[in-house]
Amino acid sequence: MTQTITIDPVTRLEGHGKITIMLDSQGQVEDAHFHVTQVRGFEKFSEGRPFYEMPSLMARICGICPVSHLLASAKACEAIMAVRIPHTAAQLRRMLNMAQMVQSHALSFFHLSSPDLLLGMESDPVKRNIFGVAAARPDLGLAGIGLRRFGQHIIELLGTKRIHTGWVVPGGVTEALSAAHRDEILAMLPEAYANVKLALTAYKQIADSFSQEIEVFANFPSNYLGLINEDESIEFTDGALRLIDPTGAIIEDGMTASRFTEVIGEAVENYSYTKFVYYKPLGYPQGSYRVGPLPRLNIVKSMGTPQADKELAEFKQLAKGPIESSFHYHHARLVEALYGVENIERILTDPLILDKHVRATAGVNRLEGGGQIEAPRGTLNHHYKVDENGKITWANLVVATGHNNNAMNRGVLQSARAYVKDGKFTPGALNRVEAVIRAFDPCLSCSTHAFGQMPLVMTMVNADGEVVDQLIR
Repeated sequence: MTQTITIDPVTRLEGHGKITIMLDSQGQVEDAHFHVTQVRGFEKFSEGRPFYEMPSLMARICGICPVSHLLASAKACEAIMAVRIPHTAAQLRRMLNMAQMVQSHALSFFHLSSPDLLLGMESDPVKRNIFGVAAARPDLGLAGIGLRRFGQHIIELLGTKRIHTGWVVPGGVTEALSAAHRDEILAMLPEAYANVKLALTAYKQIADSFSQEIEVFANFPSNYLGLINEDESIEFTDGALRLIDPTGAIIEDGMTASRFTEVIGEAVENYSYTKFVYYKPLGYPQGSYRVGPLPRLNIVKSMGTPQADKELAEFKQLAKGPIESSFHYHHARLVEALYGVENIERILTDPLILDKHVRATAGVNRLEGGGQIEAPRGTLNHHYKVDENGKITWANLVVATGHNNNAMNRGVLQSARAYVKDGKFTPGALNRVEAVIRAFDPCLSCSTHAFGQMPLVMTMVNADGEVVDQLIR
């Protein structure tokens, strides 16, 4: 007889998902899937709204990464307006994006993954959480809280609110940075540097003890996608996309938001509400790839800041070519967090950073526009079509979780085959299968959007729990 193991819900993720592991009659893992089970229709219910409302509307997709959607949406709107935003507005947006990245990476590393890394995959589930980390390593618990506070407070100083700020608008931002807020951010930098360096040191001390997990946490050759500058340094807000193959060779370069839909497609599988993104010339699933911190560091030649460049050089020593194990997403996140702090400091030294000219205005000059950035979890693309009055007629969002969907499913299968044998498993084994997904840090709320007619099952049960009627669409 066959058997199915279900992990529902997958814990310490943003959003709702489950894992199913299918065993054959001998108790060996035959297949495994990661299911994103929630459905949200942001693309569909944005139709009919004025395009200039889109950034604030799209920010409501997620309370973890609203800044990412703000920026990608605003850039898509600016393509419709055919306008270039002022220099200072672009710099302030970069700082906002860096603050978002630092606080999000801190959430992922300290709150979601460090319980596994610091307390152990087999540790007591009651203690395997951020409170257990704070009890075992108070210094790291405080560092995690401090880094999140650093990023969120910068967002608040720039945009007046930590979550769902309306400060980013098509054409730039609504308000310039004040000298007082600049100085307040500068005063926060020493603590932020100390916290991220503490995390890097702690991670390096324990990484070697996870050699078995490194081998089976979505560890396979793949393609990698991310934004890059002309000098081949890392980029989060501007630049163009580069896609490399498993050897590091460039497959496609210079992908702007206007070309995104020409080369990137989305497939659908019947076990998940999140689509599976792929590179069209290679087809699906051969054209699947990974995005996020690990791919970004695989793609770039430099970080562009001195301390992060030293960490990048050390990171690249993990392999001769692209680093394949998704366990190393944790390390890559901390390198990027250090870069984020350095980049914020560099932006604040711009002599024009307090300039009052922070917004350009224009109307509808094109009927279609796309915007792309690097969100903490990976590449994010917004694509809109409007009518002559500027009302949205069609919208599509391609988020990091969709880009990584195929890799996450392959990773779940790989780890399940390593830890489930002869139909037997331990709670620690199943926690390791979950931890594969946590390494990618997916945002499931961001990833689920209407695609044609979504399947729907409505079941009616009586007081005894018996099914009395069912409607299937």
